[in-house]
Amino acid sequence: MGPLSELHDASGLVAPYLDRYGYGAVFGALLLESFGLPLPGETMLIAGAALAAQTKLHLAPLLAGAWLAAVLGDNIAFAIGRFGGRRLVVRYGAKIGITESRLATVETFFQRYGGKVVLVARFFALLRQLNGIVAGTVGMGWWRFLSYNAVGAALWVSAWVFGVYYFGQTLGHVITRIHGLGYVIGLLASILIVGCIAFYGWRHGRTPG
Repeated sequence: MGPLSELHDASGLVAPYLDRYGYGAVFGALLLESFGLPLPGETMLIAGAALAAQTKLHLAPLLAGAWLAAVLGDNIAFAIGRFGGRRLVVRYGAKIGITESRLATVETFFQRYGGKVVLVARFFALLRQLNGIVAGTVGMGWWRFLSYNAVGAALWVSAWVFGVYYFGQTLGHVITRIHGLGYVIGLLASILIVGCIAFYGWRHGRTPG
């Protein structure tokens, strides 16, 4: 089974919840996925944006709700990591797929790139689910985490919703095709973010101490 077939199946699973709960389904899926639960939050967001392209949902509440859910979920995850600690996360997280090896992988990213990981985490499946928890366990300051997380969530939500919305209008609302194009959007957004970080670092390095 290829990735497009898997996406089609996932879209079929989330469609009944979107039909029944609308914005609430997107909000709930993103909130729960953001603190580590294995839910198809991104697929729900994509399907919601496709419905907006068909004028069945409105862009403004979809954008606002998705952003708020992403930020709240990541901050709940941050609190779990900060106050529960790594040992508690490993002990109970395995029941929902948060294994020690997955935590270690994300911790490696944090050690190499610090807060920049939080900025781009939502564009990558494993980082999207675990960046809040790991930020808490490694002792990142909450205000620093919140600022990176809020901007990163805004970029991620905007890239998917606007990308799917406009491509959906021109491609007949075919979610499987939209998802493939969405990866291009995510990649371009990630390149833009990294470029901005590099430019900031270059400017900062030139500033006299």
